[in-house]
Amino acid sequence: MNFSLHQIKKRVLAHAARLSSLAAVIALVIATGLMSSWHLVEAGFGLTTRTVGPWVMWTNAARIDADPYTRAHFARIGTMVLSTEVAHTYLARTDGDGLKLHSSCDYAVDGRSLEASWWSIAAFDEHGRLIANPTERHAYTSDTLASGSDGRFTVTLARDARPGNWLPTGGAGRLALMLTIFDPAAQQSGVDAPRPIDLPSIRKVQCR
Repeated sequence: MNFSLHQIKKRVLAHAARLSSLAAVIALVIATGLMSSWHLVEAGFGLTTRTVGPWVMWTNAARIDADPYTRAHFARIGTMVLSTEVAHTYLARTDGDGLKLHSSCDYAVDGRSLEASWWSIAAFDEHGRLIANPTERHAYTSDTLASGSDGRFTVTLARDARPGNWLPTGGAGRLALMLTIFDPAAQQSGVDAPRPIDLPSIRKVQCR
């Protein structure tokens, strides 16, 4: 009788061990799937985004035929953007070296006038809010930006006033730059067959 009970206990423990291993595998698969889905929704991938240096555009943003990842991305962050059929919206949260933009640093955004009917560049905090400042200066457009005779320009991001095209960053902490380009046809022949586009570079100048 004691021998039988011992055998039963061994079998029960072995079965429990197998169930535990199976549960661990299932949990790992679920966790991996959730992490992958989160990354695809948060950062996108080659079929949903276009990356030019530090700039990222969701190619199907606000379109009727937008894919589930694009829809989930904008639903999660609660931001409304123009349809890519109307304008292309690029967002940069890092500089050219891949480091997070932060108001404790000064940056130079260097570029050349874009071949589009109209475009703008604006600064926000990491939550997509405009940065409060006494001058109420939040953006420059192709109409208001000062550029050289060759079409080149520099926009300076800094806490304190700078000459030229200065966007105040105050004490906002992490920053985001948004580049909105109207008349996408002037930039590419289609979402699936983009022409090369030269977007502004973002260079860290100094940090405090």
